[in-house]
Amino acid sequence: MSKALYRTYRSKSLDEIVGQDHITAILKRAIAADKVAHAYLLTGPRGVGKTSIARILAHAINNLPYTDESNHLDIIEIDAASNNSVEDVRELRERVQIAPVSAKRKVYIIDEVHMLSKQAFNALLKTLEEPPEHVVFILATTDADKLPATIISRVQRFNFRPIAPQDAVRHLQAIAKKEHIAIAADALELIASHGKGSFRDSIGLLDQMQHLSDGTITYDMVAQILGLADQAIISNLLQAYDAGDIAAVTAGVQAATDAGTPPHVITEQLVDTIRDNITNRPEWLPLLDDLLDVPKSAWPDIKLLTALAKHVPTPAAAPPQRPTAPAPSAPTKKAPVAPAPQPTPQPAAATDTATPLQPSAPFEWEQFTNAVKPLAAGAFVILKSCSHHYDGATLTLYANKKFNKTKLDKAMPQLNEALAAVGQHGEIVVTDTIKPPEDATTAAILDMMGGGEEL
Repeated sequence: MSKALYRTYRSKSLDEIVGQDHITAILKRAIAADKVAHAYLLTGPRGVGKTSIARILAHAINNLPYTDESNHLDIIEIDAASNNSVEDVRELRERVQIAPVSAKRKVYIIDEVHMLSKQAFNALLKTLEEPPEHVVFILATTDADKLPATIISRVQRFNFRPIAPQDAVRHLQAIAKKEHIAIAADALELIASHGKGSFRDSIGLLDQMQHLSDGTITYDMVAQILGLADQAIISNLLQAYDAGDIAAVTAGVQAATDAGTPPHVITEQLVDTIRDNITNRPEWLPLLDDLLDVPKSAWPDIKLLTALAKHVPTPAAAPPQRPTAPAPSAPTKKAPVAPAPQPTPQPAAATDTATPLQPSAPFEWEQFTNAVKPLAAGAFVILKSCSHHYDGATLTLYANKKFNKTKLDKAMPQLNEALAAVGQHGEIVVTDTIKPPEDATTAAILDMMGGGEEL
């Protein structure tokens, strides 16, 4: 069975580590001066060399040769993802008291250390505070924020950087040359970009691609395997954004998704294109800001469409209006038709104004729901999942479904009592629909997509 490329080309010494010179330089000087710390913490994104450096450092501390298959009794690797209980750490604390078998120091590498339980961290802390002279700990993690401050304060911390694209491309070119893989320069750049700073991911993708073609691997081949949208679609989407053409935006996203490209991938391609051109197109900055929120959304397709249509500078046509019930905007009353002039002066009569009633004080939704809680606990629970709109005259509750509306209708006396209790007045209206979007653009997008709620 052939060996994976990322294992074949894993670094064997600190000199071979690529892109982390700020770390390897310090470690080499410390080893040369025999000033080794009792505990190190290696943090950073995955696939950038943390585990490789941990293993290399463990062998260099003991002046031992290192290969990928190296195995030494005094260098112990522990996966905290599967050995994270307090019992596991207590057992480790007992073992560290035993002197090394043959090496100068016993080195414990704890990978994904953030996975330890709180009790396990507490058990490990005592050993880190007063470690035996013959023991060195090397902790590695992709999520240092989950480590207690007490642990971090007792280690030497090294922060790994994502691999720079140019370093990744050079490394991939060297591997491709050694492995006799014919691949175009722009295809290598795409692989490096898709790796997002991870050597392991980039090399793994190159390994996958080497069996793709008997000839030269092209950019289009790599893009197809990655499931990327055609670059022409991405360009057309940005042109539609510039033109304010919502119909073209919707058609472009639909074409990409129909071809099998998910919304988050389309978003990544848009972000990459905007980032590469932002110096010449600063007007795309608002779009870039909105695109960053797309992967976090429960409805990424809707969020993507909304982002592309949100900042359109000069819409070609007004977006279609989505039927809503009831409208979220403040209702207004028509002023009565003025009476015909009379020969004699008439006393001034009160007239309705076109300005909606305003609440005497700002309406606090949470204050209102808290007032409902002791009066109608069931209604309180339903209100937590409802949207609302209050214009000073009418409180509209969007219950989302008929069951919720029925329950709220039954609790109407208590709802009115709660509204008065918070110093407000007016009619309460309950609808079984979702709350319509506040702006017409989002309403148009949702209408094109068959409805939905703005998230």
